[in-house]
Amino acid sequence: MTDITAAGTYSLGDRTVNRMGYGAMQLAGPGVFGPPKDRNAALAVLKEAVAQGVNHIDTSDYYGPHITNQIICEALHPYPDDLVIVTKIGAVRGDDGSWIPALRPTDIKEAVHDNLRNLKLDRLEVVNLRLGGFDRPIEGPLEEEMEALAELQQQGLIRQIGLSNVTSGQVKQARTFADIVCVQNLYNLVHREDDALLDELEDLGIAYVPFFPLGGFTPIQSSKLSEIATELGATPMQVALAWLLRRGPHILLIPGTGSEAHLRENLAAAELELSDEVVARLASMV
Repeated sequence: MTDITAAGTYSLGDRTVNRMGYGAMQLAGPGVFGPPKDRNAALAVLKEAVAQGVNHIDTSDYYGPHITNQIICEALHPYPDDLVIVTKIGAVRGDDGSWIPALRPTDIKEAVHDNLRNLKLDRLEVVNLRLGGFDRPIEGPLEEEMEALAELQQQGLIRQIGLSNVTSGQVKQARTFADIVCVQNLYNLVHREDDALLDELEDLGIAYVPFFPLGGFTPIQSSKLSEIATELGATPMQVALAWLLRRGPHILLIPGTGSEAHLRENLAAAELELSDEVVARLASMV
């Protein structure tokens, strides 16, 4: 059994979590839409993640929609005391599986209540406000959205607030309305546009949670990465995850999978140590 605490811990606001977590997006059907092909396998992955020490699970009620949260609830409710479930709002799904922005105050309130209902919670631990395009931020105001979230926080329905797919300027704007405990943006070994923001957040003590840490729906492909992985007796994806853990102590990982074997493979990256020489070689990939 992997000791995922080897990767250390970090704070999500006033909660401390293991840096190696789990993203639940892939528990839904193809295209993150509809039910999984094997619901029992999805339930088993969640139970195995918690058994392996995962205490940070990332989800959203628009995965499925609703299905991923319902599976999490079925597998894990009543939840362990140390488990932090982080959810996202900011979109809904069309009947064709399309992703439709939903950022009006009424949309935000409805999304929070959907997450509460499907997770069977009285209060959400962390809610990420998801902005921007599919995988890149779009600069713009967020006053109405943050006012709606701050009101829900004051009502006791949200404990802590995070952001997703945002710019440095938007982080600054959001912090005038509420404390921000995490930022979830696209970042991985070959997509490093957020380097400056990542460093800013480390100075602020804000967790950075890279989405698509392994490249997205198509995993990172690199002969250099494969060569290094072979030398280390690891898989390329384990090396990519270990590199992220080395990149900053405030980085929290949430690699997703619907397979128990793949889950264990991902978690094993917590114990993989990269030398300075290996890190330098990986840096040249971009």
